Amino acid sequence: MLEPKQNILILMADQMTPFALAAYGHRLTRTPNLDRLAAQGVVFESAYCASPLCAPSRFSLLSGKLPSAIGAYDNAAEFPSQTLTFAHYLRAEGYRTILSGKMHFCGADQLHGFEERLTTDIYPADFGWTPDWSDFNTRPSWYHNMSSVIDAGPCVRTNQLDFDDEVTFTTRQKLFDIAREANAGKDQRPFCLVASLTHPHDPYAIPQKYWDMYRDEDIELPVHRDSLDQADPHSKRLRHVCETDRTPPTDQQIRNARRAYYGAISYVDDQFGAILDALEQAGLAGNTTIVVTSDHGEMLGERGLWYKMTFFEGGCRVPLIVHAPKQFDAHRVSANVSHLDLLPTLVEIARGTLPSSWPDSLDGQSLVPHLRGVSGGHDEAVGEYLAEGAIAPIVMLRRGRFKFIHTSVDPDQLYDVEADPLERNNLAANPAYAAEVDTFRAQIAARWNLAALHEEVLSSQRRRHFHFAATTQGTVASWDWQPLVDASQRYMRNHIDLDTLEAMARFPAVVR
Repeated sequence: MLEPKQNILILMADQMTPFALAAYGHRLTRTPNLDRLAAQGVVFESAYCASPLCAPSRFSLLSGKLPSAIGAYDNAAEFPSQTLTFAHYLRAEGYRTILSGKMHFCGADQLHGFEERLTTDIYPADFGWTPDWSDFNTRPSWYHNMSSVIDAGPCVRTNQLDFDDEVTFTTRQKLFDIAREANAGKDQRPFCLVASLTHPHDPYAIPQKYWDMYRDEDIELPVHRDSLDQADPHSKRLRHVCETDRTPPTDQQIRNARRAYYGAISYVDDQFGAILDALEQAGLAGNTTIVVTSDHGEMLGERGLWYKMTFFEGGCRVPLIVHAPKQFDAHRVSANVSHLDLLPTLVEIARGTLPSSWPDSLDGQSLVPHLRGVSGGHDEAVGEYLAEGAIAPIVMLRRGRFKFIHTSVDPDQLYDVEADPLERNNLAANPAYAAEVDTFRAQIAARWNLAALHEEVLSSQRRRHFHFAATTQGTVASWDWQPLVDASQRYMRNHIDLDTLEAMARFPAVVR
């Protein structure tokens, strides 16, 4: 039996591939805080996002449902208010639910079960970034191009540094507030606090301190840089969307981008370390389960691809570490798992057991058997990609040693990821693997109506394009989250006795 009502702290990065982390075998990056959590925790070696793009991945992580089940097609898709998230489930269990940082909520609901939201988001909440599958050749002007790579290097300040420093500050402050309020008997509920940074997401620019942690001569170049002719059809479309071949980076620019990316990973580790220090100083570390992950990966120039949007390993694999030494012994899990599994896992950790029934269906399964290191854990990850760079739904099944990628407009892809981790040998047309292909195809047909899903995506895109064009005429009403700060309750105010206020604010309290 699990010990229920554990605090839960979720530390989330953005676009952080596990292949660039020391905990997953990278030889160069310096991440002492993540290394410690991994050494003391449960490391999932084969964890996947449900969609290799920011908003769909996050919405699936929160809801335990595939993007197509909730209309989370792309980075401008509304996250429906009626969709239940782990914040709703934990709040129903008596938890205090708090979000600091990026979650890329689109639409009028900017809380989705969180009781408190400490910062605004770094990305817009409207429909302005809606792709258009009906006009693929017109590249969206709002999307990544290669400037992030070409201009990579050290900097003094960026908007992403402004944002993440605020996330770290507000998270630390909230942890101290939680401790003070609990000591004063005001609010003794367990908490679920999400701290979500935007690094190491491009652009690849990082302060000199982190740039200097790495040497240019130590930065490896991509193992394979496919020419455009060598690329699979979806990769060719991604290269068009990102203008990869119109403005190809030099070797030095690639090294600069990777060096800044590694520096950004060390910056993330420092921010996580500051939050963990506050957790310890607030006396909350002993009964807090810590979860570390990222919304998706980063290709970093492998195969000639950058950023994400692909089901190749670099784009869709994510780090996943669960640190709760009093509950789970340190070990590593090789089975395939998914962000879809986090909701039932967190609910089971919060309750001590799974509920007998759920108010809604889920696409994931609890990871608790894997966390305990016992038999009965599942071995499956499922993904969908329905956004820019595609022209039809792309789905992925990962089971055992195989990964199968299917879309109606391209040839199938089947990879033996264990034998071929760089996914260079597509086995889908190999007669020796016909049985595996037939099995995966049958499972896809049973799970999805891809033709109907295609029409749903197109219809959604048309509606949102019209909606954005209409609502940006005249007075524009913003959905962006505005953090509520009541200055009358901050610091020193005359409605509270000075000695009383200072005693309330001091932690730990003075004992006379």
